[in-house]
Amino acid sequence: MTTIHIIGGGLAGTEAAWQCLNADRDLKVRLYEMRPKKMTAAHQSGDLAELVCSNSLKSTLTDSAPGLLKREMEIFNSLVIREAKLASVPAGQALAVERTLFSQGIQKSLSEFANFERVDEEIQTLPSKEELEKSGDVWIVASGPLTSDSLATSLQELAPEGKRLHFYDAIAPVLEMDSIDTEIAFKQSRYEEGYEGDYWNVPLNKEEYYAFVEAVRTAEYMPLHEFEDVKYFEACLPIEVMIERGKETLRFGPMKPVGLTDPRTGNWPYAAIQLRQENKHGSMVSMVGFQTKMKWPEQKRIFQMIPALRDADFFRYGSVHRNTYLKSPDVLESDLSFKTNPRIFLAGQISGVEGYTESAAMGLLAGRAAAARALGKTFEMPPQECMIGALKHYVTEGGLGVFSPMNTNLGLLPRVPKRRDVSKVDRKKEQARLARETFDTYVGIKTESRAAHFEVEQPTI
Repeated sequence: MTTIHIIGGGLAGTEAAWQCLNADRDLKVRLYEMRPKKMTAAHQSGDLAELVCSNSLKSTLTDSAPGLLKREMEIFNSLVIREAKLASVPAGQALAVERTLFSQGIQKSLSEFANFERVDEEIQTLPSKEELEKSGDVWIVASGPLTSDSLATSLQELAPEGKRLHFYDAIAPVLEMDSIDTEIAFKQSRYEEGYEGDYWNVPLNKEEYYAFVEAVRTAEYMPLHEFEDVKYFEACLPIEVMIERGKETLRFGPMKPVGLTDPRTGNWPYAAIQLRQENKHGSMVSMVGFQTKMKWPEQKRIFQMIPALRDADFFRYGSVHRNTYLKSPDVLESDLSFKTNPRIFLAGQISGVEGYTESAAMGLLAGRAAAARALGKTFEMPPQECMIGALKHYVTEGGLGVFSPMNTNLGLLPRVPKRRDVSKVDRKKEQARLARETFDTYVGIKTESRAAHFEVEQPTI
């Protein structure tokens, strides 16, 4: 009997196990979880699928990116989505769960399979390509952002030149391009007169700059967890740390205006924020050098103080935290298997996604692909034009900027062009509709037969 070995009992690992178990009853699935024998600094128990942060899996509306992803996962028979619905608590349009009930449901569902085995053991090394070709077994690594040092070292050996594993990184906010006031922001590269350039530039005058600096200096910040011993790299300092060095620091760093001519004045602005395109569609731009630990509502409030960003919509807020993840586009094939060892797959946050549902989604796809590999079959990945396919495409192909963890958002989908008679809200609804139709065609169902809203069923107590 072929065995699929899964490292990690979080959302990605348990979802992968469920998909493998349902693929073929002749597949043996062995799930390794080092807890409770060896605890992480974030977890409180040895339970599978323990939620260590929020209890919310975000929106259920299928005009939203999180709702689209849940809908697609539900059609894929997702264990995480099923148990989340059964363990749900009132949370408006969001899917929030009672943590213990949710975890118990996951564990019970997996334990009902005779071919499932949980092993409380830390896996420190991965088998070689030659060993797996001989045994016929398949592995899925879903060890999460708190992967142990020993396993991280083994993973690093699968990466080209052994230098692709990021142990710590900082993330800048990502904005919706259509929400930026391009009557104020201008497109230009430094010193490129008469050339449109590759960056959008958000100018600030002297008064606006110092108001922004003061707002950042006095903002509320996310508290560090006890296990986050943050040592900043000079190349990716949070903006608040730079401000601590002096009010002018940003003007000589990520907000330097030199070589940028504001077409409204014909002069360099006092300061400028550069926005870099994040995807091929041009619908997403990142704030270059704007890593921050400000609380999310504070980021929105303070960044919207800037005139060109007063109506900015955020696909992702900035953050600074410990996060182990691979530079997946360099090391993974399109089916989430390693280029250097095709019988080992990667899933969850360590693959370069953020969020509970996103991690489970990558576990779902990795589980199906791994089961197909074990059975000598192939699994056709969902197309890029649906939500789960777009997220997977980002993981394996990346964007135009530096690869960093991404959550699900409509900016990953093909852009719907601006039209004067169509509002931004309607364009987003059109994006969602096209994504639903694409996924339904892929799985062979009629869109009209599916609800346009992801219904949350309350558990019967």
